[in-house]
Amino acid sequence: MSLQQNESIRNIAIIAHVDHGKTTLVDGLFRQSGIFRADQQAERVMDRMDLERERGITIAAKNCAVTWNDVKINIIDTPGHADFGGEVERALSMVDGAILLVDAAEGPLPQTRFVLRKALDAKLSLVVVINKIDRKDARPREVLNEIYDLFIDLGAGEEQLEFPVLYAIGRQGIAALSEEEVPAAKDLSALFNIILEAIPGPSHDPDEPFQMVVADLDYSDYLGRMAVGRVRHGSVRFREALVSIDENEAAHPLKVSKLQVYQGPQLAETEEARAGDIVILAGVEDVTIGDTICTKEHIRVLPRIHVDEPTVSMRFAINSSPLAGREGSIVQSRKIRERLERESLANVAIRIEDSEDKDSFIVKGRGEFQMAILIEQMRREGFEICVGRPEVIMKKSPEGELLEPVEHLFVDCDEAFMGVVTEKISLRKGRMLGLNNNGFGRVRIEFSVPSRGLIGFRDEFLTDTKGTGILNAYLEGYDIYRGDFPSRFTGSLVADRAGNAVAYALYNLEPRGELFVVPGDPVYEGMIVGEHNRDNDIDVNPTKEKKLTNLRAAGKDENIILSPIRPMTLERAIHFVREDEMVEVTPLSIRLRKTVLDAQKRYQIQGKKKMAAPGKGE
Repeated sequence: MSLQQNESIRNIAIIAHVDHGKTTLVDGLFRQSGIFRADQQAERVMDRMDLERERGITIAAKNCAVTWNDVKINIIDTPGHADFGGEVERALSMVDGAILLVDAAEGPLPQTRFVLRKALDAKLSLVVVINKIDRKDARPREVLNEIYDLFIDLGAGEEQLEFPVLYAIGRQGIAALSEEEVPAAKDLSALFNIILEAIPGPSHDPDEPFQMVVADLDYSDYLGRMAVGRVRHGSVRFREALVSIDENEAAHPLKVSKLQVYQGPQLAETEEARAGDIVILAGVEDVTIGDTICTKEHIRVLPRIHVDEPTVSMRFAINSSPLAGREGSIVQSRKIRERLERESLANVAIRIEDSEDKDSFIVKGRGEFQMAILIEQMRREGFEICVGRPEVIMKKSPEGELLEPVEHLFVDCDEAFMGVVTEKISLRKGRMLGLNNNGFGRVRIEFSVPSRGLIGFRDEFLTDTKGTGILNAYLEGYDIYRGDFPSRFTGSLVADRAGNAVAYALYNLEPRGELFVVPGDPVYEGMIVGEHNRDNDIDVNPTKEKKLTNLRAAGKDENIILSPIRPMTLERAIHFVREDEMVEVTPLSIRLRKTVLDAQKRYQIQGKKKMAAPGKGE
């Protein structure tokens, strides 16, 4: 096989830790390549989803293209959060090089390590950009040394260690080859030129017919399912007859009803695409991510995209509460299943399985944050669902030992909070690996902690550190099960009847714990209306009104003042619930409930568990 390089194209991904400036840098590349006029472009043009703009993060990898010196540069903006690692793996399968972006003050962080390891494994050419060097606490030289240490730690070869380094202020759209040259820099031309020099053009065999691996799926109401991928060899034309090869190596015929390539952030139709182009093919029905599309005369299966195994599972079920169907338009289990299957087609890190109950499904993914994003998308589409607590996926070793996923956790906090943080993590079976005091009153502590110990810990950590702590982690692998620990040290206040919450009743419940409802909110039997101060659940009546008597003091009954409640967010609700509880999610409300609503049935189940416990009964 004699490979040639297509020098008219460069395919690159931008990889980094969360919030190190990937999407802002892409904005600058757009602006300076002439895609937009200065007065046309919105900020973070690649974050098109409402959720991405609201949260200031990238959730899905997105493709775009710019032109510099007559060379087309296909750019993929990837997420920085480890929960969306499947998006990173999918994106890296289409490119020949990557720009590793690192914050000049924070340096390499856990997700920097995660995405860099994927890039090194894929043997990509790398360009390092130290960004935000205008920060007051910037330390570019130390950060560069930390980057070299990280490359060596990840087993980079000599060639991979010879990466070019640029210094940039992405927000201002400037970059230079040295730290001293940045103030005089006017644009990102240094970065454009390095991309053309250091990143090779896509290689292909000119004698091979058309071949591509499907790296992403899109959907159009007019065109149906569309396959996105990079042309590995040959060329493809509009209306050409091809075949797609699935994971069982069965061939499915298809005809290219529309052929598109990226032009800026938009798509443009084309008659023909050549080797190295990233294309969007319409006319494919039975295709999934990882399938090979080729000519029917020369069928050759290319290696499928490899994605890390899921580590977390959640139960998605129909809304079975008495309030079901009042706020959402989509409540049927068939519709929920269709939506979840559609998600698993476009998201390689999500898997859907049937449960023993026909009205619920098991969804497996990378983390609870990824699950929360999926649930939030569904509720905005009009779905009503109930979801259970995230559970980590265990494995068995060849010797039969139970293994669980373990995270390498980095904690950055003030010295004053070191004791409480260490105590809370040790309760969750975490082990301290290292402690570094940088002399500015803050410490960086490293822990090895079970993934299940971090579910719900982030909110508690922010409370303990008064919002000043920083928490980062990456999946280290699987380790022997470290033993049980309580997921929550408090119980639940559970409504024992249906009705509307009353101020008098809530006022009398306040000493028992933190409430989740306000006067007038609908409640039902089995609904969780608050968090109990103690570790047991109690049934309460939030609808109880004051008995009227003949002796009434003027104005006394109207003087009930309740403490304000914290709004129940989706992430907080998912972290709060225990194994026997669920979150009811509708387009307008987030409620907490017991899985079994009937109090009598709950008592019977608890009684059976006590009888089945070791040393109890037969």
